[in-house]
Amino acid sequence: MDKDEYIPPVNDLMGDILRNYEKTGGMENLKGAGKPLSEEYFKGDIFQHFQKVAKDAGYKPHWLKLQHEIRDELQHIATKYAQGLNEDLHFRVTKVNEKILAYNKSCPPPMQKSTVKLESVENALNRWH
Repeated sequence: MDKDEYIPPVNDLMGDILRNYEKTGGMENLKGAGKPLSEEYFKGDIFQHFQKVAKDAGYKPHWLKLQHEIRDELQHIATKYAQGLNEDLHFRVTKVNEKILAYNKSCPPPMQKSTVKLESVENALNRWH
């Protein structure tokens, strides 16, 4: 057997899924089929286009989800602290600070925020709103 004749097996899972979908008629009634692409599609770079499509589809980046979780947790901690219910609050602040560090690693640099202390949770909550 010549080495030119040998064709290694290819594992193309996405290609297989699309071919099966096409065989069952799934590609026949797609929205916008047969229509030209809009000029907006060709403006900007690929990343900007991806961001627009993702935003239109309702996608939220991971850091934005973290931002909402942190804000909600800080609100809960601030309420408990104001009521004088301090048990477990130091632990919860530690957990929030871990989320803040994860947030800072994934968000745009101008949006990074510092960690919080239990004594200044009210001020931190104002920064996270």
